[in-house]
Amino acid sequence: MDIRYSMSQREYSRCTTDELRNEFHINKVFVPNEVTAVYSHIDRVVTLGAMPTINELDIEKNIDCWKDFGVTYFLERRELGIINIGDEGIVTADGTEYKMGNLYGLYLPAGTKKITFKSSNPDKPAKFYMCSAPAHTSYPAKLITQADANKVHLGAQETSNERTIYQFIHPNVLETCQLSMGCTCLETGSVWNTMPAHTHERRMEVYMYFNIPKDNVVFHMMGTGKETRHIVMNNEEAVISPSWSIHSGCGSRNYTFIWGMVGENQDFDDMDPIRNQDLM
Repeated sequence: MDIRYSMSQREYSRCTTDELRNEFHINKVFVPNEVTAVYSHIDRVVTLGAMPTINELDIEKNIDCWKDFGVTYFLERRELGIINIGDEGIVTADGTEYKMGNLYGLYLPAGTKKITFKSSNPDKPAKFYMCSAPAHTSYPAKLITQADANKVHLGAQETSNERTIYQFIHPNVLETCQLSMGCTCLETGSVWNTMPAHTHERRMEVYMYFNIPKDNVVFHMMGTGKETRHIVMNNEEAVISPSWSIHSGCGSRNYTFIWGMVGENQDFDDMDPIRNQDLM
């Protein structure tokens, strides 16, 4: 498990491009027949990817790192959100099978002991993207299809940000301790995912960009509003965003991204906006 340590605005302002990428960028989310994990000290979020091919993957056996949390199994004191961006697969949690198609979500509560992943067709693997946060109690597990998600349409063509937001793990859909997750799909011709930019001291986020066509990239904007920087993102890569940072992206064409939020506040619209003319 890769471990990242928290960085403040002061350290950020002195970082080189490589230093920023080493702290915030996750370049390998999906590795065939492996489970990947990055643990950030920013709100203790864990970002994971599972891409089963020929074998069924066990979250405990494939990452021998849970001793770093001082627990006997991963979700002893954590909750987990999963969104499948690949072909059909199956997540089995404590003996219950959840069949997950493309853009299906799954919430697993604290206390879930055994979690495995497999693809329905090894030649067309599932790609399970996951975020985990500390949890103080246990709520019911729930499978959420794309149709079950809370759907919000925002933006316009004239501002290059027409998009549909699917809120999978969200107070409007189910109850969690602090984790929220969803997916934002940009329409053809739209490239900005959030503008004007904003911050929210009450929670951090992790963005995972995908459906980026070959030879295209997304510029993920970060930093304080008075000192912005960017991290270039390729397909199926993630970026950690601290609460003091803006988190806005602009692509060379439209794309999709999953946002995972961790913090005290689960109100999706609770933001501290920054006017475009105030950005530097």
